[in-house]
Amino acid sequence: MPRSFVSWSCGKDAARALHEVRTDQEVGGLLTTVTDGAVAMSRVPVACLRAQAASLGLPLRTVDLPWPCPNEVYEERTGAALAALRADGVDTVVFGDLFLDDVRAYRERSLDGAGLLPRFPLWSRRTDLLARQMLDGGTRAVVVCVDPAQAPPEIVGRAWDERLLDELPSGVDPCGENGEFHTFVTDGPGFERPVDVVPGDPYDHDGFHYVPLRLRGPSTG
Repeated sequence: MPRSFVSWSCGKDAARALHEVRTDQEVGGLLTTVTDGAVAMSRVPVACLRAQAASLGLPLRTVDLPWPCPNEVYEERTGAALAALRADGVDTVVFGDLFLDDVRAYRERSLDGAGLLPRFPLWSRRTDLLARQMLDGGTRAVVVCVDPAQAPPEIVGRAWDERLLDELPSGVDPCGENGEFHTFVTDGPGFERPVDVVPGDPYDHDGFHYVPLRLRGPSTG
């Protein structure tokens, strides 16, 4: 079977993409960009990522980026990480993107130079139906970052569940694909055990609303 790595955001869409490609591809691990020991966009600590990877039974590779990160530095460091994957026998990178054409085009261009194929298993699905499908399939996640210009800031720290979906304003994508919110997956298909995290007190940073996470008990990985 082809050997792939998943571009790992730590959120529900990446987890669903991983679950689906595991049926016909060998997944070699997870690849995440981090800044100051946390996922750049959602600010989830690397310790929580490692706990996810351990529960999924997959190695985690991280690409360290400065903040702020000039585009040339981003492309240099991610390019080096992709080249290393190719050298290790990886031929495909899996993404959880849903419908943003410009994002997909950028990912395709970045992989072309590295000799890797992109795969978008969730592409063009109706996000309202996909969200319910993920929940019905056992995906459990917490909202860790909200753009208050696009979604109610008070949903940060809440479970991404049926009740939250029912309460979202009509203009908010149920999967947050337009950047309205970001999630951290705590359980779902492929997880050997739930990742037990404790949300802290919400705070604002650079115009976004966040909730800090920590593992309950000793960290994993």
